[in-house]
Amino acid sequence: MKKVFSIISLFTLLLGISGQSNYNLEKLADGFTFVEGPVWVDGKLLFSDIPENIIYAWSKDTGTKVYYKPSGNSNGLALDSEGNLVLAQHGKRRVARLTNDNEEIPLVDNYKGKSFNSPNDLTIDSKGSIYFTDPPYGINPEQEELGFYGIFKLTTEGNLYLLDSSLIRPNGIILSLDEKKLIVSDSQEKKLFVWDIVNDSTITNKRILIEMDKSLEGTTDGLKMGEDGLIYSAGPGGIWILNLDGQVIERIDVPGQTTNCNWGPDGKVLYITSGDAIYCLTIKK
Repeated sequence: MKKVFSIISLFTLLLGISGQSNYNLEKLADGFTFVEGPVWVDGKLLFSDIPENIIYAWSKDTGTKVYYKPSGNSNGLALDSEGNLVLAQHGKRRVARLTNDNEEIPLVDNYKGKSFNSPNDLTIDSKGSIYFTDPPYGINPEQEELGFYGIFKLTTEGNLYLLDSSLIRPNGIILSLDEKKLIVSDSQEKKLFVWDIVNDSTITNKRILIEMDKSLEGTTDGLKMGEDGLIYSAGPGGIWILNLDGQVIERIDVPGQTTNCNWGPDGKVLYITSGDAIYCLTIKK
């Protein structure tokens, strides 16, 4: 199917749950199928189009181009300490690293000999350990081997730990700024959960951070932590901004099914994947 991409410079929306113009939302490009996993790399925004098996790159100067194909139906993307792209791959049911030479290196594809469901989203801590979620969105029920949907941690030494298997559909995942708390969204329940991190293999004190408005279309999905210590969550209706106590600071409407977000290089512009389009959100505070 032929794609048509557009860069829209005059389409600016002033949005906010209170109707105030603290945020500028701008559509950057559209015409995709279902986008996810934004990450800013070397002057361009990379993001996954899961069904199309492509990672795209967008920049203001060049528009949208294919960056990597086939992507293994990648979903979440992140950068390691060496600047390599780390992919949660639905199609290959694994977490892999893409080197700067476009060499794809598998990192982990099973737990105790059983294949993952379809690794969905991930975050990397300051030591290089990878936390990731493993719901079944990329596979059929008869392909499931584990019998649960886990939250995992892969250390730099190659040790894999199952941290939790209690969520119905674990999805977005982040760490607090001090890396003492783990926050994960359950997309079926429309809830965010938080745990205290004890060590590499153990998290404890599971509790609900927030249950989002189930009357709104969409679900809880990708998460990012801001430099301000606030959580920026893709959720029903758009982007939810909340603190670690679960208090909602703002909800910003975004067209389409909002799936994920990530910061640009200055930490002031939030790039958003939603439905068939990508957006940027400038915070004017």
